[in-house]
Amino acid sequence: MLDPKLLRDDPAKLIERLNARGGDFAEVIEQLVSLDAQRRASQTEFNRAQAEGNQIGKQVGDLLRRGTDAADPEVLALKQRGIDLKATLAQLQDQERELAERFAALLPTLPNVPRPEVPIGKDENENREMCRWGTPPVFDFEPVAHWDLGERLGLMNFARATLVAQARFVTLVGDGALLERALIAFMLDRHRAHGYIEILPPYLVNTASMTGTGQLPKFAEDSFRCRDDDLWLIPTAEVPVTNLYRDEILTDTQLPIYHCAFTPCFRREAGSYGRDTRGLIRLHQFHKVELVKFCRPEHSSAEHEKLVADAEDVLQQLELPYRVIELCTGDLGFAAARCFDLEVWLPSQNRYREISSCSNFEEFQARRANLRFKAPEKKGTEFVHTLNGSGLAVGRTFAAILENYQNRDGTVRVPEALKPYVRKDVLSR
Repeated sequence: MLDPKLLRDDPAKLIERLNARGGDFAEVIEQLVSLDAQRRASQTEFNRAQAEGNQIGKQVGDLLRRGTDAADPEVLALKQRGIDLKATLAQLQDQERELAERFAALLPTLPNVPRPEVPIGKDENENREMCRWGTPPVFDFEPVAHWDLGERLGLMNFARATLVAQARFVTLVGDGALLERALIAFMLDRHRAHGYIEILPPYLVNTASMTGTGQLPKFAEDSFRCRDDDLWLIPTAEVPVTNLYRDEILTDTQLPIYHCAFTPCFRREAGSYGRDTRGLIRLHQFHKVELVKFCRPEHSSAEHEKLVADAEDVLQQLELPYRVIELCTGDLGFAAARCFDLEVWLPSQNRYREISSCSNFEEFQARRANLRFKAPEKKGTEFVHTLNGSGLAVGRTFAAILENYQNRDGTVRVPEALKPYVRKDVLSR
């Protein structure tokens, strides 16, 4: 959620910076500016009327102490004015409450403000490539897509998953389930070695948690809800892990906090009709290892760079070719102020595909979740900065291994880093 001061200080500049995302936020911001002005004017009038009422009470008391009769016209006039002011105060209080509720409902619909260094662009085609790592493999045969390769090897079964649930689910079988489990353990071990504290959070969260990280109200249609309870299936571990500290004031000595968490993730993929209908790229249920950070504002840019490096480390250890992309304003996520995507090479598609999205939210989520810290050198409290990134999306890593490590005979070599977990050199039928 944005700092309301941005609306008061320079609304025109705020409109310009948000419109760089590709939308038109002028009307919403103008409404918010108007509501904020009305609310503050109502508060000023309330304070004035309250002060007048207090003064009238003193005047009546003074008159009565001096012996003025309670039925004296002056006393009666003052009392009537006091009665009128009480009615005005009640009306102003109701008015201010209504304005505050309208403001509070509208403000969370605005996305985060992109950082100044974020490239201006309309969509993903204008993202900025930062670097590449590794060389895509060259095959002397036509590489097979991971979904065909996986089913031929008996690692995955989409038909049985559809029978049990519906399309966009998968059942992993035998060495497929083993490889998935191995990837999860390997990723968690790498991140723990980098100082992340492992969390195993709830997979169901309440509405306040979904709102705190920015999934609600904007992404309600992409989320699975338990309609008999105030609970939602998590779209990512970012939601429960970030909200572990909701409504809390951390001490300066607690920061920075690094957490890693493995969870299943659940998404409707409501806006992806017809996209990636086969394979592991876009499922309703998938596994992910998430990295979440909490830090002081002045450290968040450096922590963002370290977060990207920690996600890259997993790909480097697995020797999977990838590139790093900085998202332009038009492709930036709703809550992010800046974001870098890691894209892994998929030979069957002859292109890089997203496998991790590493975002700096600055104080946007912390404002929504009321997550603050107390710095000893300053008065009052400040909002922490939150960051998160996939470290990595497990299913997409699974797909990348099958495709990049495949052999002509249809078998798949196991990356060296995973052999201690899989205890095999090759996956075969």
